[in-house]
Amino acid sequence: MNWIFFHKPLHYSIVRKSLAGIFRWRKMAARCSVDVGGTCSREGITQSFRCLNGIRALAESGRFKGWLLDQFGVLHDGKKPYPGAISTLENLANHGARMVVISNSSRRASITIEKLKDLGFDPSLFLGALTSGELTHQYLERRDDPWFFELGRCCIHMTWCDRVAISLDGLGLQVVNRVDEADFILAHGTEALGLPSGDSQPMSLEELEKILELCSKRKIPMVVANPDFVTVEARGLRVMPGTLAEKYEKLGGEVKWTGKPDKVIYKSALTMAGLDSHDCVAVGDSLHHDIKGANNAGIESVFITGGIHAAELGLADLSGFPETEALQALASKYDAYPSYVLPSFSW
Repeated sequence: MNWIFFHKPLHYSIVRKSLAGIFRWRKMAARCSVDVGGTCSREGITQSFRCLNGIRALAESGRFKGWLLDQFGVLHDGKKPYPGAISTLENLANHGARMVVISNSSRRASITIEKLKDLGFDPSLFLGALTSGELTHQYLERRDDPWFFELGRCCIHMTWCDRVAISLDGLGLQVVNRVDEADFILAHGTEALGLPSGDSQPMSLEELEKILELCSKRKIPMVVANPDFVTVEARGLRVMPGTLAEKYEKLGGEVKWTGKPDKVIYKSALTMAGLDSHDCVAVGDSLHHDIKGANNAGIESVFITGGIHAAELGLADLSGFPETEALQALASKYDAYPSYVLPSFSW
């Protein structure tokens, strides 16, 4: 078997010989064998991974009953499906896979499923979707979590403009545009500031960050409904609310992150699938969110290299594998270690 071992100082050794050709060999191989033993846990994460050309061998092995699938960077780029993604889902379904979309989208789960349908995906193939936006909505609506119970009802709302502002209907919130009137900040997007009228005022990222500076002086908390820093969009990268949340933490503000890599969203997905963690695999293109989140939840994972990390890994397209050292360094940077690696979500 061919494995890559990640380096962790004083704890893990590096296989230093015969690494240079492994990725190239995997790229040429029509199919690779899959090790079906073992699971990962946060206390003892396996530091090795298998290189795959596609997921066929993994699916046919029957190792995993549940597949927790990220959407942006895995299934589609926000504008169109990736080549082979639709047929890959159909093949997985034919092999009895229980599939759940698990996304850091700030939108509700129902809207996510509608979006997938509009892009040509068959909604019946999924058990459902879980999004960070859905979790945020539920927390704000129920107020059964002590932290959310204490939030208050007046919020500064950072939202979308080009993508249409996120609705706050049913949450009993009052949107304010004066920092001295706000109980907390709610970040759904990075393009606009919500107004008391229900409209939104387009703003640059720099303008929103200036508002955060004012909020930090009052020490009001922030809820981020999309923890991603960036996402893939038509082969470009778009700034996500996680960037604003990171800025706010650097200013000394308190942030509640709802979504990946927190293990809560994975536990909810496992409940939806009716499976235990050792029966599932998570597929994603973000080491910091998808892979680290799977590590936190004790779930094995598949890292798609052609997503948001493509440029960092020196990849020009979805077909190639990165250099071993680049992948090793990036995994160590984020302290996130996949079980399997492949260029794109393909059969």
